[in-house]
Parts: sequence; structure tokens; C-alpha cells
Amino acid sequence: MIACTNLVKFYGKKKVLDGLSFRVREGEIFGLLGPNGAGKTTTIKAILGLTSISGGKVEIEKGITLGYSPETPYFHSFLSVEEVMDFYGKLQKISKIKRKEEISRCLVQVGLEKEKDVKVGKLSKGMLQRLAMAQALLGNPKILILDEPSAGLDAIGRIAMKRLILNLKQEGRTVLLNSHILNDVETTADRVLIIKDGCKVTEVDIKNEEYGGNLENLFVKEIGGELL
Repeated sequence: MIACTNLVKFYGKKKVLDGLSFRVREGEIFGLLGPNGAGKTTTIKAILGLTSISGGKVEIEKGITLGYSPETPYFHSFLSVEEVMDFYGKLQKISKIKRKEEISRCLVQVGLEKEKDVKVGKLSKGMLQRLAMAQALLGNPKILILDEPSAGLDAIGRIAMKRLILNLKQEGRTVLLNSHILNDVETTADRVLIIKDGCKVTEVDIKNEEYGGNLENLFVKEIGGELL
């Protein structure tokens, strides 16, 4: 559903992506991993068209809708949760009646239905992350691109987010998941791509019996980092 071929990206003279290639298959949860500065968020922005690429190409199956939850969401603090959702629903040109249904459904999915009248400025970081996920679900997108969806969530919130992501897969959605929480990725993803310095280091099918490993150990081994 998503094909990235030989992606290259420069910010000035700094090469952030260096010939990165991978494919995301329909109906799978695809984990994108790497250390800080590896190029993960740049890759996501390239897929979404939020940043231009210096070389290579991004192909997305024609007619497919995407939902995006950013790592650091920003919403106007004077709007309520429901007003934020209504705003994004209007951007998608969802009809008024349909918008109301969609907003209710999405807020229930992320556990924010009781906070629908709360102003954004009064939300915790975890609640902001849930709101970002809720707006990404508007319009029932076929592909969801989630950049650190568990950031700021407490233990219960993380468990709920993992369950939600797995439920989305059961509904037939495709998920591209970027997260530093390796356990969350290992317990949800079908395949994992590890990148470093904008290049592919390894790609593994963690649902395959031959994998039989530990994602944390694999990550440390492939990245070449040192544990404290």
C-alpha cells in the first residue's frame, strides 16, 4: 500500500535519508524503529507529503485515505476537544450529521468521550496524544500513520493504545507505527524496519517462527549502541 524507493533527503548539507527503501503491505502493522536522529519522522513526513524529498519516490495505492497522528500534536488551546474534532471533520468535508457520529465514535475509541467539552489547554500530554489519535481516525482512513502514539501516556493508556492499534488491524486497516517503546512494537507489529543514519539496517518479520528473538536485543545489536 506504501512503497518507498531509494529515498534521499537533505536538510542543507546534511543527508537525513540515504537511499531508504521499504514497502508497507495491506492489513499489516509495520514498525519503524531507529535511534534519535535516524530519519524516522522525516520518512513519515515524506510519505505524507509534508516535506519534499531530494531523491527517490513515494508511492501510495491510488484512492487510499490516510490518517496521521503526529509525535507532538498541537491544537488551539481555546477550543474544546469536540470543537477540535469538528474542525478537522470540516477540513475533510464530512457532512454535519456524519461529523457528529464520527466525532462520537472516535472519542469513544480513544477514551475521551467524557472530556469532549474540556478545553485543549486543560488537557494533559497523554490526553493530547489521545486527541491526536482521535482526529487521525476521522473519516475511517485505510492507512494510519502513527508517530509515537504512546508518548505521554501512563501504563493504562499505553495498554489501551496497543489494544486500539490491534483492533484497527482486525478491522482491516494498515498501520505504520513509529515508536521508541520497543515492547509496544514487538507486541503489535507484524514486521519491523530498523534504520540508522537514514539507511536500512535490517527488516524482520517478527511474527515468523524463525524470528524467535528479542526485539530489544536485536535493536541494540543492529544499531551498535552501548547499554548503561
